[in-house]
Amino acid sequence: TKDPWWDPGRGCVMNGKNSAESNMRSYLALSHISFLLHLCVTPQLSINAFDYNCHVDLIKLLKQEGELFRLRKARQKMSELFPLTEEIWLDWLKDEIRLTEEEPNREKVYELFERAVKDYICPDIWLEYAQYSIGGMGSPGGIDRVRSIFERAVTAVGLHMTKGQMVWEAYREFENAILSTVQTQLERIHTLFRRQLAIPLMDMEGTYAEYEEWSEHGVPETVMHQYKKALQQMEKCKPFEEALMVAETPKLAEYQAYIDFELKEGDPARIQITFERALSENCLVPDMWAKYTIYLDRQLKFKDLVLSTHERAVRNCPWTMGLWKSYLLALERHGADHQTVSDVFEKALNAGFIQATDYVEIWQAYLDYLRRRVDFKSSKELEELRAAFSRSLDYMKHDVEERFGESGDPSCIIMQIWARIEALHCKNMQKARELWDSIMTKGNAKYANMWLEYYNLERSYGDSIHCRKALHRAVQCTSDYPEHVCDVLLSFERVEGSLEDWDFAVQKTETRLNRINEQRAKAAEKEANLARQEDERAEQRRKAKVEKKAQKKVQKGTRAGEKRKAEQDDYQDEWNEDAGEIDCLWTSPQGNEDNPELRNDNSSVFVSNLAYTLEEPEAKLRTLFETCGPIKQIRPIFTGKGSFRGYGYVQFESPVSVPEALKLDRRDVEGRPVFVSPCVDKNKNPDFKVFKYNTMMEKHKIFISGLPFSCTKEQLAEICKNHGTVKEVRLVTYRSGKPKGLAYVEFADETQASQAVLKLDGIEVEGNKISVAISNPPRRNATDKPGSSRPTGDAMPRQVYGARGKGRTQLSMLPRSLHRQSAPAGKVENGSAADGEPASAAGNAAGEPKQLSNSDFAKMLLNM
Repeated sequence: TKDPWWDPGRGCVMNGKNSAESNMRSYLALSHISFLLHLCVTPQLSINAFDYNCHVDLIKLLKQEGELFRLRKARQKMSELFPLTEEIWLDWLKDEIRLTEEEPNREKVYELFERAVKDYICPDIWLEYAQYSIGGMGSPGGIDRVRSIFERAVTAVGLHMTKGQMVWEAYREFENAILSTVQTQLERIHTLFRRQLAIPLMDMEGTYAEYEEWSEHGVPETVMHQYKKALQQMEKCKPFEEALMVAETPKLAEYQAYIDFELKEGDPARIQITFERALSENCLVPDMWAKYTIYLDRQLKFKDLVLSTHERAVRNCPWTMGLWKSYLLALERHGADHQTVSDVFEKALNAGFIQATDYVEIWQAYLDYLRRRVDFKSSKELEELRAAFSRSLDYMKHDVEERFGESGDPSCIIMQIWARIEALHCKNMQKARELWDSIMTKGNAKYANMWLEYYNLERSYGDSIHCRKALHRAVQCTSDYPEHVCDVLLSFERVEGSLEDWDFAVQKTETRLNRINEQRAKAAEKEANLARQEDERAEQRRKAKVEKKAQKKVQKGTRAGEKRKAEQDDYQDEWNEDAGEIDCLWTSPQGNEDNPELRNDNSSVFVSNLAYTLEEPEAKLRTLFETCGPIKQIRPIFTGKGSFRGYGYVQFESPVSVPEALKLDRRDVEGRPVFVSPCVDKNKNPDFKVFKYNTMMEKHKIFISGLPFSCTKEQLAEICKNHGTVKEVRLVTYRSGKPKGLAYVEFADETQASQAVLKLDGIEVEGNKISVAISNPPRRNATDKPGSSRPTGDAMPRQVYGARGKGRTQLSMLPRSLHRQSAPAGKVENGSAADGEPASAAGNAAGEPKQLSNSDFAKMLLNM
């Protein structure tokens, strides 16, 4: 190939000049390559005769060399193993037609055509077959033979939507050709037109127009009716045909949709041709063959059609065990002789399945067939069945295990079936016990289900002595579910055993279970030790990582630490416990004039209540807020020693990102609710407030106390939704995120909230009796601002009790004018003084009403 005269793409060239020498060297080069290909292809086929590609390569090579005898032999060999494609068959047929011009040899070509049309439904092969037969119409019976072939062709492919038209037209042309000599042909041609027009085919309008022109008396009414009906059917099929035209090979999904459509239509002939078309392009898809054969087995049930399709299926996909299994069943179903079934089974064993379990299943199918044909009163078939069982076990032990490294039948299903047959049909319990002994020695003695299967066999066909022996061995050997087999043994002795049998069984089961429990305890302790060691190693790695990070931060210097301390001292945060709200605002003392860019920054938010142990807080905050908008700066606050203080600042590029960031308030970060507040200088904005919740009575909301700490938002919403439309559920939590057992639930309107109070007050939720009232949050006084002094004196009790013994914000069916004014002084509901209390009861020494601060309300919530 390195010579200058050789070009692999064009063959022999020499300076652009052809010569006898160049032709000779070209021939020698081709012979050399052919010889090399022989060295590769032939040994490969000797190793694996089912290598499809090697067969194709060999046929191409032999055709190139012109070795017609060997080419015919290679094609013959391949056709015995595989169905040939349309292209291979047409090449073979054309070669044979050229070689057999003499009349006596035409029968060999006919035989070859008969083989070709059986592999796939191919309109081109049928058309070639019919045209070849026309050449022999001059021989005795030649015309009848041509008609017979055409009839078979239109039966096989006449419904082919895109190529059936060619066969019909060829058939009519044949009849037209002999019309001049035989006048009776007119009716034949009329019949062909009528038959074709009754079938939905592409371009059937052209056929109708041709018939109108050809017919002297016009188109009959019945033919026109059938044509219109077929035209309607063609319009239904047209979308599927168009989808096939534009789809790329192999068009599996498009064919599947077409088949589903035809199955709904229910025309067997159209279903069959659609399957055949799909398989001609998807011949190596086992599922398509399986669907086709199932349809034929259950619907058409024609013996020749069913068996030939099964045979083609296994020839196309010999590695698919399910197709062989279906083939064996079809042969038995249609009464095939025993030798035929046995031959097919032997071919299946040599097909080369891809997993060990496939061989188990195909053996089971064959053994089932042999069992069904046995007359257990006769010894011939029974001995054949026993020999097959014995052969299957040898096959699994030697062939399958050597090839796959596993038996494929670890539970010994084949031996179990054999044992049942011996026990049930042959009354041979001795053989059945021998088989079960062999099963247990193959590693199955540790499984309880295997012992119970054997016990059930002895229970059904054996005796009590062997049942007891089986259960005692099961107790001794079982390791997966020993308690179960112990219970079965004790139940057995209760029914059939003596006192001595019972005592022995109890002692044996107790001893075995004690030993099992000791083994389990040791295993659990070992596992716990391993887990503890792993936890310790993980903790050591975590501590080392934290220490390494702390050392890096300390190395930044005392000056950086002092600067961070000065920055974090500029901010205060106050926790508003009564409503679970944080009121954290940025203040700017005189000592922070060196950093004026963050003062009154309307592009920043203050983030607090983060865990002190949070690793890489800057990265966490960036992940949390990056969806709100472009971030300019993130500043977590650290102590002088470099430890995180649990809060920080996020500055965005634009103020429009701040409202989106505030929506993330109370978002959970590593088990804690994070508080997001505006970053405002309260020295210049003393009236600015972040308290978000209403401080007046909220008649569309209810306040619930006494909830179990495990109650979630979803569970509470599920409880409340039966009494109205729940708009929001808010659980009150501590700063750590742990629940307080309190909640606010907002309904769509006041009526729904009132109904919820009446229905839910006093019910139990997970064992806790809850209290429900209309929401009445406390008022926010001037003294509650951050930095103001706290009111002195004892905190007021949290709830006023009215005539019904409940809070006044709970609903009462008693008119307000009849309520008693004897409620204890100072009682509050939801954190505020009850309406209607005398001024002396809730006032201070000056006679003015005593207001509650946020701190007072928080203390009352903590004391609930």
